[in-house]
Amino acid sequence: MSSQAVFARPEKAPFRRFSTLSLSVGNTPLTFLSDPFVPGGGGFWAKLEGFNPGGIKDRPALHMLRQARARGDLKPGATVIESTSGTLGLGLALAGIVFGHPVALVTDPGMEPLMCRLLASYGVRLETVTEPSPVGGWQQARRDRVRHLLGESPGAYCPDQYNNPDNVDAYPGLAHELLNQLPQIDTLVCSVGTGGHSAGISGVLRRHFPGLRLVGVDTVGSTIFGQPARPRLMRGLGSSIHPRNVDHDAFDEIHWVAPAEAVWACRTLAALHYVSGGWSTGAVALVARWLARTQPGRTIVAIFPDGPWRYWDSVYDDEYCLAHGLLGAVPADEPDLLRVPDEREVHRWTRCPGVRAPLAAGL
Repeated sequence: MSSQAVFARPEKAPFRRFSTLSLSVGNTPLTFLSDPFVPGGGGFWAKLEGFNPGGIKDRPALHMLRQARARGDLKPGATVIESTSGTLGLGLALAGIVFGHPVALVTDPGMEPLMCRLLASYGVRLETVTEPSPVGGWQQARRDRVRHLLGESPGAYCPDQYNNPDNVDAYPGLAHELLNQLPQIDTLVCSVGTGGHSAGISGVLRRHFPGLRLVGVDTVGSTIFGQPARPRLMRGLGSSIHPRNVDHDAFDEIHWVAPAEAVWACRTLAALHYVSGGWSTGAVALVARWLARTQPGRTIVAIFPDGPWRYWDSVYDDEYCLAHGLLGAVPADEPDLLRVPDEREVHRWTRCPGVRAPLAAGL
């Protein structure tokens, strides 16, 4: 695809016509999940961010563009260029319509066909990288391509979700929704990718609940917390680079979850409670379930980043799951334990209370 095709500007519609779209983001429901998914009488609260138009990243997409426009970094009508594995792309498509900006996204072959078609229907121009970078994998390859496209497109703007503090600053609204919904929160469980929502939500909640415990959920093969970077099947959490938005010091413990374990949680939730989502939701649900069982009496909140619909041909597709060895693997009752994140490479659900920043530790 030529750069001219990527950045062809659609006919601009009046801003006022689209301004109310942003009102559809936020005020998502909270539901309590207990028996039978959580046996023994315990349970946890799930914040259902899949009720946003595109998922949890509608919030930072709108906020990052709004702030960039206010600073003058994003000029009226300028093109927005970003790397995405999916959910932020939906948010940027929404924000581009709200604020009147064409959006060009760089993705990789792992992007689901449904997502590609949806983004195209929203007017997004997609460019797909064909080879992973030797260091940093598909994420770094996408980011390298974004830099190249920015150099070809004077005036274009990249939100840089991995390192932009506006990503973190997009989440106080979600935190205040939780404060209005619950009188007490003891433990917050978040998936970790760019690090935006874990840092943004916990920072606000700890001003109200100083004893709040933050539990991060990563995927095996992710380098965020010091494990070696490996090819990853799960999208939406984990990373092969080191996003600056990840606040390692904020976490009390971290869990790594394998794809088959996340699939089990997704499908079990759907069958038992009619609530589910994708890879991140399944991984978070598995960890929150264990916390609810092992820490009775604590109010646990898990952030479910999206719903199940975009995963019809992966998480919820028997042929796909069979081909990748993801069916029939019931998670263990207890996670493995690491004393420090780089003690050994993990391949199944594992927890570590000794969280530290890999770059600062020289890992």
